[in-house]
Amino acid sequence: MKFRSRISVIIILVIFSWVGLCVRLFQIQIINGQMYTRAVVEQAQKKEDLPPNRGNILDRHNRLLSRNITHYTLSANPSKVSDIQKLAEAIHVRTGEPVEKYIDKLTIKGNFTYLERNMQRETLGTLLNMSFDGLFIKRHYKRRYPHGSIAAQVLGYTNIDDDGISGIEKDFNTYLSGKPGWVIKSKGWSGKIQIRSGLPFRAPIDGCSVQLTLDLQYQSILQDELHKRQKEADATTATGIIINPQTGEILAMASTPGFDNNNFSKFSLETHRCRAITDQFEPGSTFKIVSAVAALSEKKVTLTEEFNCENGEFNYFDITVRDHEEYGQLTFPQIIKHSSNIGIIKIAERLGRSTLYQYARDFGFGSATQISLKGGMSGTLHPLKKWSKVSLGQIAMGHEVAVTALQLAVAYSAVANGGYLVTPRIIHQIVNSKMKVIHKNELSIVRQIADTRIMKQTKDMLRKVVSDGT
Repeated sequence: MKFRSRISVIIILVIFSWVGLCVRLFQIQIINGQMYTRAVVEQAQKKEDLPPNRGNILDRHNRLLSRNITHYTLSANPSKVSDIQKLAEAIHVRTGEPVEKYIDKLTIKGNFTYLERNMQRETLGTLLNMSFDGLFIKRHYKRRYPHGSIAAQVLGYTNIDDDGISGIEKDFNTYLSGKPGWVIKSKGWSGKIQIRSGLPFRAPIDGCSVQLTLDLQYQSILQDELHKRQKEADATTATGIIINPQTGEILAMASTPGFDNNNFSKFSLETHRCRAITDQFEPGSTFKIVSAVAALSEKKVTLTEEFNCENGEFNYFDITVRDHEEYGQLTFPQIIKHSSNIGIIKIAERLGRSTLYQYARDFGFGSATQISLKGGMSGTLHPLKKWSKVSLGQIAMGHEVAVTALQLAVAYSAVANGGYLVTPRIIHQIVNSKMKVIHKNELSIVRQIADTRIMKQTKDMLRKVVSDGT
């Protein structure tokens, strides 16, 4: 009986052991199977991001205004590094930096530390093909601008993560950035992580290229001339725009002093600003085209009619208006030619407030230009209810208003092209990585301000301002 009892106990224990083992296997394989599978995969496989190439920025003739240089970032998870000394020495050999620098970084508490950033492939060398536990090598692209300061304020620049933070780089970052891909790498028998066929993979989509309306040669000439004029005039800054008046395409746009966007941090933020669209100023006599076009269009003056310019001094309500010369009788074209303040006030009085205001609005003053660059100002043109008794005369002379250089260039383009206000363009087209045009910036006419005959008469008067006048 004792023998049978012992056998029964043993059988029961064996049965319970098998039941326990089966329960445990069921728990591991069925209940927690996915968790353990993930753990094994995480140890044997690694998902690595594949950065896309940032799209290029080109001038109107497809000349590169930006390009990408491949760089690498070394980082590590200190808790996963098995041989700190060996890894530190391997990096030291390639950078020349002290071994202690890397040992200090690899012995910090935490799961992440940068070891080196912006390393070139030549410096990295065979480290790319070596396998160190806990070491991560990430490839990325660093933006460079082959023409230095040329068009820097328009182009802008990117940060260390290759995201645009200024200019075209920022405003069109979504197009330029592209979409990253990824690859699964597997650990082989040697322990080396490598790409294996059959594992999931998604190729990166390179960014689109943005072609500007700028002409690199015109841009270079404009910047040289601005530097000269700023120096000659002992001015704080100088701004210039070259625009095609028929199409609104900007061929060059710059202000001085400028900066080199390859080393933007070394320059004052003031130099980064695209002053042609951000800075406002009183236009002065350049604003007289508004009164001139309005007076001709509304038939308030004739080309032969004379106005008494009061010998250079005129009391206009409670202010005294002066001309730079003591003019007596001047015809309308002579008022424009000699830029007579007194003469233009008398013409504005014939127009009246509402008419002058409407023509100023028609020329685009007080409104955004709709250029494809952020940060552009609308200028200042107060509504009629805010005008004082002297505002009509002041605005006719170009006071009590503020404009940007681009607004002024667009307004004068309307005179040059026969009377049409066109939307200024800095973007010609956007092309994806497969060379397909996905966006093309076409000519956009906002309105007709006056007919061709009126604008020809205005052009003739303005031509004499340059050749014979002030």
